[in-house]
Amino acid sequence: MSLSDKLPQPNLTEQATAALRARESYHVLKIISEFVEAQEDLHAVHPAVSIFGSARTKPEHPFYQRCETLARLLSDAGFAVLSGGGPGLMEAANKGAYHGKSPSVGLNIELPHEQHPNPYQDLSVKFRHFFPRKVMFVKHAVAYVVMPGGFGTLDEMFEALTLVQTGKTRHMPIILCGSEFWSGLVEWIRDQLLTHGMIGAKDLDLLKIIDDPQEIVQTIFDHYEVSGFRLQPEERDKILSL
Repeated sequence: MSLSDKLPQPNLTEQATAALRARESYHVLKIISEFVEAQEDLHAVHPAVSIFGSARTKPEHPFYQRCETLARLLSDAGFAVLSGGGPGLMEAANKGAYHGKSPSVGLNIELPHEQHPNPYQDLSVKFRHFFPRKVMFVKHAVAYVVMPGGFGTLDEMFEALTLVQTGKTRHMPIILCGSEFWSGLVEWIRDQLLTHGMIGAKDLDLLKIIDDPQEIVQTIFDHYEVSGFRLQPEERDKILSL
């Protein structure tokens, strides 16, 4: 018995089936075009730091102000700043970088709510799909800074952790900014994931909690003090295999 015999067969005419396959193929081509266009837009953006954070945080919140200060320090230190391009802490990241010396970049996603481009972007790249956007956050970053956020921020943080842990991308700093927000999660990771053998003890070292923006900048520089920011050949191969 073949695989096609085991799968449920849709009740479609041959014409309808052909039309559906054509739509699926066109959809795949649009996804490929997002990768190509984004890569063309971002090829000169280096070195860069990706900053993740909530879309719902208001400008008067201390997290917003800390994020803006950090982004300005990174920009003045020579790092382009990549954010999600939307409101909240994404806006704070872009705003700080926009008023600094290096580019402020927004990787914008089309969503039915919450997401609208903030005005502090030197370069705005638009995506319809999350996964090419995620690849660009990884491919063009030398470090990740994770500000407080919701499901999307957690998704991006664990994506980064997984890629570094499994060696699918270069080893780089993953910094959680906001000890009052992140300490409970890190304790849970230690108490549950490590205790039950879901991760190794060294995996905990992939995360650092740092509150001071200047210390975050210095930590990134310290990490690359020996190797430099340019990709080594083996690191470039890893990123091509994302």
